[in-house]
Amino acid sequence: MISKEYLNKALSLATDTKVFEMADGALERVPEVFRENFPGRKAIVIADCNTWKAAGEEVYSRMLKSGVDTSRFLIPDEHFHAEWPYVEMVEAQVKSSGAIAVAVGSGVINDLCKLSSFHLKQPYLCVPTAASVDGYSSFGASISYQGLKQTFDCPAPLAIVADASVIAAAPAVMTAAGYADLAAKIPCGAEWMIADLFGTEPIVPDAWHVLQDVLDKVLSNPEGVATGDKDAVSDLFIGLTLSGIAMQIARSSRPASCTDHLFSHYLDMTGHRFNGELQSHGFQVAIGTLTMCAFFDEFLKMDLTSLDVDKCAAAWPTREQEQQRALELFKDFVSPRLGYDSINVKYADADEVRVQLAKVRDQWPELKRKYRAQVYPFEKMHKLFRTVGAPSDPADIGVSRRQLKAMVPFTQLMRHRINLLDLAKRGMFYDELVEAVFSGDGAWKI
Repeated sequence: MISKEYLNKALSLATDTKVFEMADGALERVPEVFRENFPGRKAIVIADCNTWKAAGEEVYSRMLKSGVDTSRFLIPDEHFHAEWPYVEMVEAQVKSSGAIAVAVGSGVINDLCKLSSFHLKQPYLCVPTAASVDGYSSFGASISYQGLKQTFDCPAPLAIVADASVIAAAPAVMTAAGYADLAAKIPCGAEWMIADLFGTEPIVPDAWHVLQDVLDKVLSNPEGVATGDKDAVSDLFIGLTLSGIAMQIARSSRPASCTDHLFSHYLDMTGHRFNGELQSHGFQVAIGTLTMCAFFDEFLKMDLTSLDVDKCAAAWPTREQEQQRALELFKDFVSPRLGYDSINVKYADADEVRVQLAKVRDQWPELKRKYRAQVYPFEKMHKLFRTVGAPSDPADIGVSRRQLKAMVPFTQLMRHRINLLDLAKRGMFYDELVEAVFSGDGAWKI
């Protein structure tokens, strides 16, 4: 288990979350934690039909017995996602009750309560029911609004009370999704290194170390996670919580997501379903994570010490050319200007590209060593996902390899965040990189 001292240090760095308790029987502690952090306030337990059975009913009962004025609201739909109408639904209930939200559930319930509470200018308490996402403690809520999956800035919960028995008893697919979401921080970290090298998003040391220093340890027992071993799942949940705290420290999702997550955002925005069902965030991210591990494998086979920086800079397109490329690519997308808007933020002129590529060329042996130490090889990540029960092939979420390849240009342009594909475009080896993954002996050979 990750030590209490380590968690206390992480909490001392967090900007929003000041209380984190995780133990067997921790539901008993919810009323006391609520009274300590929201003295004199009423509570409203927000849950759904599943999380009500898992923990909501017990939390509600314990709150009433402890003397806290408590109401409840159960989202009536059996299947729902983090979409704007549900934000409005939850916000209306919390506002009319005049109470503090007690979010009992997984990532969706938490994000709905997080953004609703922010709109009402008040904090809230979270009682998670599964180790399924890192969003419990993250700064920001991921919500679909007007057809787009967007991250809305809003504070994380003031307090999190997690019952280890409840979380270990969650459906195995939810735990596997959380494992995949956490594993995404491996290639994401390497892409943050690239952004740091380019000077676009410098690494925030506290945000980096609070998560990356324990990531290998937390991911090291996929067998235990798969079987619902309480210690293994507890460590996984703590790792997910630390990921959220890293985002609080950075005031950005940069420590926790990059291109790996953009494959998921693409699928969300296009309404992708498999066997009639929307796929979980973690399962979609699993395929994005494997894809990025495959890209890094091929990238790290290259010798960039002889990269012709001047040639690359001379061939670099103008801002207007890149804008036109983005408009053409996204013309039939749900948000036709998404790539265009991204280009406007992250475009670098030829002189800047020359400087960036010179850094890559001149530091390549050391950069190669650092990136390889950071990113798991595709085969290692693939084995971990198979063991834990997460998707290990695009077909597992109803996506063909040809479809996955077609997503790659979109993921390069969907966000202003610098990524490995941006580096490949600058260095004129983007096409080579993509073909290496999707043909020949590549990981996703078509």
